[in-house]
Amino acid sequence: MTSPLRASTPSSRRLPLLVPLLTALSAGLLAAHLAWSTDTFQNCHYLGPSTRMYVTAWTGLACALGALLLFATLPRTERRGPALVSAVLATPLTLLLLMTVYWLYAPDPSGGDDCAGLHLIVP
Repeated sequence: MTSPLRASTPSSRRLPLLVPLLTALSAGLLAAHLAWSTDTFQNCHYLGPSTRMYVTAWTGLACALGALLLFATLPRTERRGPALVSAVLATPLTLLLLMTVYWLYAPDPSGGDDCAGLHLIVP
């Protein structure tokens, strides 16, 4: 006989599946952010990060942190299998996505000289 306190609902059984989903989503957003990193320069002029770079960096970070927080709230009996592997993968993803958010707000890498030092050669 199952006690009413330990009744397993379909939504609680699907909760551990959200950890791999959020981890995969954050990895995809990191890949998209890195693919769009060439948006910052156009014809040797620094344009700054594009809107889609901001969206992918912040959303990817939110998904990675969400996966870790969701894993932390799971009962010990459900912290195994795909949820555990995804939480382990979400940890370095979180660090990488934190670095991408930091780089979004970093100053112009060329120091304002656009094509990174060509001002010394070309008058």
